[in-house]
Amino acid sequence: MPSPPSYGGVIDVHYKAKALSELGVKVHLHCFQYGRPKAKELERFCASVHYHPRHTGKLQLLNALPYVVVSRRSEALMERLLKDEHPVLFEGLHCCYHLGDPRLHGRVRIVRAHNVEHDYYGALAKAASNAFRRTYFINEAHKLARFEPVLAEATRVLAISPKDEAYFGSHFHNVMHVPAFHASEKVEVPDGLGDFAFYHGALGVAENDQAALHLVRRVFDGLPVKLIIAGSDASKELRRAVANAPNVELREGIPTERIHALVRAAQVNVLPTFQATGIKLKLLLCLFNGRHVVCNTPMVEGTGLEGLCHVHDDPKSMRESILSCMGKPANGQALEERARVLEERFSNRRNAERILGLIG
Repeated sequence: MPSPPSYGGVIDVHYKAKALSELGVKVHLHCFQYGRPKAKELERFCASVHYHPRHTGKLQLLNALPYVVVSRRSEALMERLLKDEHPVLFEGLHCCYHLGDPRLHGRVRIVRAHNVEHDYYGALAKAASNAFRRTYFINEAHKLARFEPVLAEATRVLAISPKDEAYFGSHFHNVMHVPAFHASEKVEVPDGLGDFAFYHGALGVAENDQAALHLVRRVFDGLPVKLIIAGSDASKELRRAVANAPNVELREGIPTERIHALVRAAQVNVLPTFQATGIKLKLLLCLFNGRHVVCNTPMVEGTGLEGLCHVHDDPKSMRESILSCMGKPANGQALEERARVLEERFSNRRNAERILGLIG
């Protein structure tokens, strides 16, 4: 359900559909609906929007297929797809239940790979503190690895990062790199200096909660810099840590527009992660719209964006880098290089034209 485009993969889906529409493509969007209401916004750039329920419930966990895949099956969806010969774009391995259906043989079938999913779920298992969730992620990772060969059925697999392109290219013959779609048209970094550092993420995801705790306890502890953390569903542990940190503020449940405004207002966007999978869409948001980006190696590894960030892997170096950035405007040659790289590689229009070349 890619609206509002407020996190991870839905950002890529939302702005991809929009960019294709702006090229004259009639996009017929099929959403598996759970937890988010229907979105009128999608009708502004989609020729049609269809909603399908997910088949959730613990019985699905007993299926040999991954839960995230078997819960996204729909005969109603197949019936609609069979009414015409249009190309089909499957968003993520999650949505590939019907990819190998014999009734779709001969059709152009493109898969957007958002991650190497079994690696992603393996990393989620390591970050999970709850035993049930950890077991679920481990089982799901094994099932996703077994299911992945279905990608051989695709006309083309669109990898989201150079690192993922190398992985999929070593397993399949039909792979190309199409960078992530996102909200920004051009690099627009504000003048002057901000007076705080900023971290944002879906805090209900263990990886993001872990990164925020790392910042509070190991990076900003005693640092004379204010840190604002924004996101939803923070853990009790994170809330307690923030309550004990006089220089840290937690803002939960704020709208996407407010998060974008904080990205721009901050002097430093700090983006540690402990999961080097895919590409983090918040990295692009901060590079296009924020001043300085301080991150660790897993955030930029295999993205080709390493040279645009201040990259440090230990708390001491990250603290020193943040302090150094607090007094420096983001301008000059470094910013010009950032604009050149981002506007060339991450042009939504140019990347939509590449997809159009596959389906036209």
